[in-house]
Amino acid sequence: MDKTLPTTELSSALDMLSDEGSPVDWTVPADVLIEIGEPALLPLADVLASAGSPEVARRAMWALTRLEGVDPSSYVPLLRHPHAEVRSTALSPFRFMGEAVIGYADQLIPSLGDPEADVRQRAVWAFKAMGDAAVPVLRRLRQQPATGPRIRATALEALATIGGPGALGERDLAAWRRLTRIKRLTETAPERFHLCGSWYAVPSDDQAAVLAAFDLSDPEPVTLRTGASAWNHDSHNWGGKRPHERCARVFVSPALDGWTLVFGRSSQDRHRIEDAEDQEAARSEVVRERCADLSRRFGAAHWYGMSCGDGWTAWCIAEGGEVVRFYDAFEADEKGIVGVRHPAESGFLLPHETVDTGDALDSFTEELHSAGNQLDVEAFYRRYAQARRDLGIPDTCYAIDIAARLSINPSALGARTRITGSGVLALTACGRRYGHPTGALSM
Repeated sequence: MDKTLPTTELSSALDMLSDEGSPVDWTVPADVLIEIGEPALLPLADVLASAGSPEVARRAMWALTRLEGVDPSSYVPLLRHPHAEVRSTALSPFRFMGEAVIGYADQLIPSLGDPEADVRQRAVWAFKAMGDAAVPVLRRLRQQPATGPRIRATALEALATIGGPGALGERDLAAWRRLTRIKRLTETAPERFHLCGSWYAVPSDDQAAVLAAFDLSDPEPVTLRTGASAWNHDSHNWGGKRPHERCARVFVSPALDGWTLVFGRSSQDRHRIEDAEDQEAARSEVVRERCADLSRRFGAAHWYGMSCGDGWTAWCIAEGGEVVRFYDAFEADEKGIVGVRHPAESGFLLPHETVDTGDALDSFTEELHSAGNQLDVEAFYRRYAQARRDLGIPDTCYAIDIAARLSINPSALGARTRITGSGVLALTACGRRYGHPTGALSM
């Protein structure tokens, strides 16, 4: 398409993109603007800045990051735009330039100190795209007080995200450890964990013994927030830069109401599962053996699993060296259930169990579907729960319900939780060989 289109044609495409009531699908004017390229850059930024709804803003952002034939330098002025979403969107093209983005490092530095967290995050991603070439630039920023505390802090996050030998110097590590010590002093009301994965629980405050039981070493004290961040990062880390990043470290909690929780798996356990032909069967076997061994050492041991993406939940309970109960909601047959129903499951339906709710409950469901957005959903679920109680239909239990009855539920920590000692990130056998995974963690 001719890039010297009349102003009216460009204006028409912008108007159509911004019109949520237009009968024309919004991708049609978006494709026109993308093909126009650089002449549409500033007008699209104006549409984004003045968008009257999230939908119009989304369309403008989508088109702005895909303009054809635009030199990256054309996005640089937008990095100083007064509207945060424009600044954030203007950083997106740099993220996908690879090492070539090093040529724009100086122009990107101010974005590391942007007042908006989303802009700073996208700046970190842009520096990550530079790879090792960004390390000297970021290290220099860390050593220059004149750059300001926000830029220095975000530069540290970028260094941690890039990782690799020499990314974080001793001064950086010392600063991180000082901040960790300060944060731990105020960690009297721990935040609830976002649970997506599995963890072990043992009734002990002997952290050294727990580390030895899992063959863990080099414990680094961290806050609960950092430990939870590491666990979620590592368990979802499918594109790490180093080998074995998903099995390099484990978070071992402080004693929480007398229980120590272990988030993550040892190298031996993870590789045994991943190398197996039937991974579900291997996981069950590894978990049961691990719990039995831990219960011989500590008297009892539990394993729990929860998924935030589907309905998977599981638990294993061992006492005195013997597994007394194993349940996996996705393998609820002879492989996924071991032992008789545990007292902790009393009064609950297991996830694979169903009951006939009858017409009384079905009518509530029909009401929800027919009313759509007009129905107060919270009120509906209160009425639904009351109807279940009136009919004597038990609630379905999940791992967190069993944990709450037998040990401690990580998703329900709070001011009443008694904390003893400090949580640590510890290296597995793979971690000792390959080092910590790359990536910045929350504090």
